[in-house]
Amino acid sequence: MIHQILKMGDAKLLRVAEPVTQFNTPELTELIADMFETMAAANGAGLAAPQIGVNLQLVIFGFKSNPRYPDAPTVPETVLLNPVLTPLSEDMDEAWEGCLSVPGLRGLVPRWSKLRYEGVDQFGQPISREVDGFHARVVQHECDHLNGVLYPMRIRDLTQFGYTEVLFPEMDPNEDD
Repeated sequence: MIHQILKMGDAKLLRVAEPVTQFNTPELTELIADMFETMAAANGAGLAAPQIGVNLQLVIFGFKSNPRYPDAPTVPETVLLNPVLTPLSEDMDEAWEGCLSVPGLRGLVPRWSKLRYEGVDQFGQPISREVDGFHARVVQHECDHLNGVLYPMRIRDLTQFGYTEVLFPEMDPNEDD
């Protein structure tokens, strides 16, 4: 089932999400399937449970190719619960981000260049990966949602925040956030 994605301004997006305590349940399986369907329908690179009003530490992400990020490398399809992020260096990169909860806008956002993420999958099995580049950016973006943080809160220079159609007029409006 495709869910409505909450938009910036909705107080539910500002909550700190609760840890997932039960794994491999029919309810969790259905929620994850719904999240993947919702993400696909919106051409998303990832989706956090709070974005559909579910206050759980659950993010999904991954794609082979994505029309909203045509130059991005493949990111493996991942279900990540109760994540912990650890930067692996002090290096940061700035890049343009959009968000399904902030449609039509993009901003230049600083993120850790390389990190380790740990957590569990929907079956309670441990996940631990060291990643960099766009993969690291997607994980940080989605996990921010679990702490009530939307990417505009991380923008350092608000002159680098605006409507996608103005910033990137060559982008197809049907492929926007």
